[in-house]
Amino acid sequence: MAKNQEEDVFADELEDAGSEPRVYELGFHLDPELPSEEVKKAYQAMRELIMGKGTLVAEGEPHMLQLAYTISRQETAGRRDFDSAYFSWIAYEALASAHAEVLAAAGSDKRIIRFIDVLTTKDAARHSAEMHELAQKAPEHASETEEAADAELDAALESVAV
Repeated sequence: MAKNQEEDVFADELEDAGSEPRVYELGFHLDPELPSEEVKKAYQAMRELIMGKGTLVAEGEPHMLQLAYTISRQETAGRRDFDSAYFSWIAYEALASAHAEVLAAAGSDKRIIRFIDVLTTKDAARHSAEMHELAQKAPEHASETEEAADAELDAALESVAV
């Protein structure tokens, strides 16, 4: 029953969108066991498909990360559990019909273990790209601050214990 409601919502979206392009953001996790060349190929294939269907707004190339929870997927060889994955995202502007084709391609690509698709704006997508760039620069500084805070805490605990 829930699937029928989802299909109805999607059908309504297609009708409402008409010929007006909208901005979408597709985030996807790639299989962590893929060789790095295959990860790049999977990302480029999705990127090229999207560029053929619409206009690229912003993107984040694949990078390995630990997942917040285990993702399980049933495959022909049995169940596979994923605790990490390559994460990537692409924001693009396209018509609803082209958007449906992108979702179908993401769902059928076996290298993609999970994906999310959201409606967004150009400004929000560009802001996400800027924040991602800033976050890549920040971890080095954050680890130094954490180490200093840990040293201060250790010193305070030693003086209290004595």
